[in-house]
Amino acid sequence: MAVLLAVEGLEKRYGRVQALAGVDLTVEPGRLVGLLGPNGAGKSTLVKIACGLVRPSAGSARVAGHPAGSAAARRSFGYLAELFRFPAWMSADEVLGLHQQLAGSRGAAPERAELLALVGLAEHGGTRVSAMSKGMQQRLGLAQALVGSPPLLLLDEPTSALDPSGRRVVRELLERLRERGTSVLLNSHLLSEVELVCDHVVIVDHGRVVAAGAPDELRRQGGVEIETGDGVRAFPDAHREDVPRLVRELVAAGEDVFDVRVVTSTLEEAYLEVVDE
Repeated sequence: MAVLLAVEGLEKRYGRVQALAGVDLTVEPGRLVGLLGPNGAGKSTLVKIACGLVRPSAGSARVAGHPAGSAAARRSFGYLAELFRFPAWMSADEVLGLHQQLAGSRGAAPERAELLALVGLAEHGGTRVSAMSKGMQQRLGLAQALVGSPPLLLLDEPTSALDPSGRRVVRELLERLRERGTSVLLNSHLLSEVELVCDHVVIVDHGRVVAAGAPDELRRQGGVEIETGDGVRAFPDAHREDVPRLVRELVAAGEDVFDVRVVTSTLEEAYLEVVDE
């Protein structure tokens, strides 16, 4: 299957401001890609270009093989903006019905019921938007992005208004979508969420990609700690491959070994190393 999102040499200038300065990024089928970076790094501009809402100054963006902004590209993705509003007088079921019409989906009531259940709103189809909490509205936003079963989702801060329980629901939903082959580009400031759910991470700063890779690839090893009867022994220059030798040497020296830990940095620490704020 073709790459769902392909961005090559993408540039965007707003007068003298360079929002994007040659970004390359791909999202393959069934992959969850986290997009990280400080405010003003160019993340939202990239997502808006992929949606066809903003035109690039140079480079290209293609969705499911089609130029971003074309009718074929728009049919291939679902989008949840960071700041969105649904009509306050509509019920959750009516909101999804409206978006079914806009997307040309023929799923009718069964699709709406399935999507509401998927985001944990099965009992709230008749609840008006005005009576919903911010978290419930965020879940409804996710449901509307899934109308028509698009192969690609572009999600801008989808867990920003959710409590820990709601974020867990979203994580489980994203994992189920990955199993179904749906691709996701997740723009988020919650590094812990990205670290838990994403296969690949792209960090953008000043309009450029400053780091990219799987979360495990971005985290750096920081030595080995071994707990012995005399306390914790630290070996800051050691690597995972050194552990068997270190344990043998300690045991041979008469030490009792109770625990071994390979010290690695978190994604947050890796992020702060490459981002200039």
